[in-house]
Amino acid sequence: MSEEHKPKRPWMVAVWPGMGHVAISAGYYLMAKLGMQYLGEFTSNGLFDVDYAIIQSGIVQKTQRPRSRFFIWKAPEGKRDIIVFIGEAQPPQGKFEFCEKLIDFARDQGVERIFTFAAMATEMLPEHDSRLFGAATDKETLKELDRPEVRYLEEGHIGGLNGVLLAAAADKGMEGVCLLGEMPHVFAQLPFPKASLAVLEVFAEMAEVAIDLTELKEQSVAIEKQLGELLAKFKQKMADKQSGESEEYEPEDDSDQELAEADREKIERMFAQAAEDRSKAYELKNELDRLGVFEEFEDRFLDLFKRPE
Repeated sequence: MSEEHKPKRPWMVAVWPGMGHVAISAGYYLMAKLGMQYLGEFTSNGLFDVDYAIIQSGIVQKTQRPRSRFFIWKAPEGKRDIIVFIGEAQPPQGKFEFCEKLIDFARDQGVERIFTFAAMATEMLPEHDSRLFGAATDKETLKELDRPEVRYLEEGHIGGLNGVLLAAAADKGMEGVCLLGEMPHVFAQLPFPKASLAVLEVFAEMAEVAIDLTELKEQSVAIEKQLGELLAKFKQKMADKQSGESEEYEPEDDSDQELAEADREKIERMFAQAAEDRSKAYELKNELDRLGVFEEFEDRFLDLFKRPE
C-alpha cells in the first residue's frame, strides 16, 4: 500500500467458526455495522485438504477450499482503523505456521494489536447474563482489561486458532487480547448472540468506536427465549421418562429441500438493500442462517464489501 492508504494505527480482529458462533458472529456484525471494505485474501499455501464432494441437484460441484479474507474500516481522523480477518475454517495442520504468517502480514500493515474472540462454555442458563473473560499477551495490555465487566482467565488454555494466534503474537512481540463470551455448554452447537454481544461491548469501548448493537441485543433476547423453551421441554421430557410416561418419537425430516421461491425473492431483496446500505448486511446474514443457506451465498455476501463507499 502507498503511505496515504496505509491503515492508521490499526487493530486487527481475527475470527473463525467455533462454539456458539460467538467469534464469527461478532466478526460479521462488526464488519457489517462499520460498513467495512474488502482488503484482500490470505493464501493458505495448501494447508486445507478436501474431504468430500458437494452435490446439488445431482451435479458434483467444483471444489473450493476454505478462504480467509481481510476487511478494513477506515476510521475518521484521530481514530484508529480496524481490520477484520474472517477465516471460513481453521486449517487441520500447520496451525502455528499459519498464525506466524498472519502475524507477519499484520505487522506489515502496521497493526499494533491483535484481538481474537472466543466462547467460554459453562453451566450458565440461557437467561443469565454472559460474563466476559479476558487474557492478554503481556502485563501492560492485561491492565486494560482491568474493568468491572471483565474477569481474567487466570489459567487453562484457549483452543484452536483463537488461542494459537495469540501464542504466535506473544512469540513475535506483538500485543494481543482474547475476549471470551460465556455461553451454556449444553447449547455449544447453537448460536448464542448474547456472548457475542458481551464481547463486542467491551471491544467497542477499548477501540473507542461507536457500534450500533441494537440488532444484536434484540437477537440475544429472541434466542434466550427459544433456548429457555427448549431447555424446559427437555427437562419435562426427562421428568416424564423418570415417572414412566412415554411418548411416541417421530424423527424430524432432515431431507434437503429446494429453497422456496418466496424465500429466494426475499433474499434477493435483502441483497439489494445490503448493497445500498451495508449496515443491513447482518440482517441478511441472519436470514441466510435461518434458511440454512449461508454457505451457498457466502462468497456473494462477502462480495458486498468490495463495493466502494
